[in-house]
Amino acid sequence: MNVPIYAYSLLTVAVFIVALKLSKTLKSAVLNPFILSLLLLAAILVLCHIPFGDYYQGNFPINQLLGVSVVALAVPFYEQLPQIRKHWRVITIVVLAGSLFSMLTGVLLALLFGASQEIIMAILPKSVTTAIAVSIVDQIGGNSAVGAVAVTVSGLTGSAFGIAVLQWLKVHNARAVGLSMGAVSHALGTARSMEYSVKAGSYASVSLVLCGLVSSLLAPLLFKWVICGWF
Repeated sequence: MNVPIYAYSLLTVAVFIVALKLSKTLKSAVLNPFILSLLLLAAILVLCHIPFGDYYQGNFPINQLLGVSVVALAVPFYEQLPQIRKHWRVITIVVLAGSLFSMLTGVLLALLFGASQEIIMAILPKSVTTAIAVSIVDQIGGNSAVGAVAVTVSGLTGSAFGIAVLQWLKVHNARAVGLSMGAVSHALGTARSMEYSVKAGSYASVSLVLCGLVSSLLAPLLFKWVICGWF
């Protein structure tokens, strides 16, 4: 399909606006704006026979914002510095435990299903935001495209079911909810936490940033340990 360059960026924005309105109408925790956007975009690409390569190239301006988003993550982190100083012990424990648990579960599942080294490298940082995950995957030599998919699946799963699972486990403290959601489902979990409460969303943003930093430091070491032990 011949379309003007970058027209797909306008399509992406328009679809997201529609998804926001649909989400407000449906009021469903599972069908949040991000999931609805993915479903609508996938349907459009399939029905209009648009190659994903063309869509990706035409979506270049939005794709480039991924790197900028890493810098933007510093804003909520800075805003929550007083809270971080006050609860630094609890935050440190949750961040370290959440980062290690997220990476180890991904690796163990990959090994269980006989995944290759490349797949293991790609899913290792599955629970940090895409911009950071792609950098980690590139650093350890994995496939960044597969890594982005793993991050998306992790974020979608956490944002759709995370709050429900925490409520089932009788976890109602806003700090605990936010830290948990930010640790395992990154930006999508943070957005879902913000819907739960502003306080939970604030702590989720802190967890998101810190888990990204911890994962970027531990992922290469953990990958080397896995390779030495299993391959």
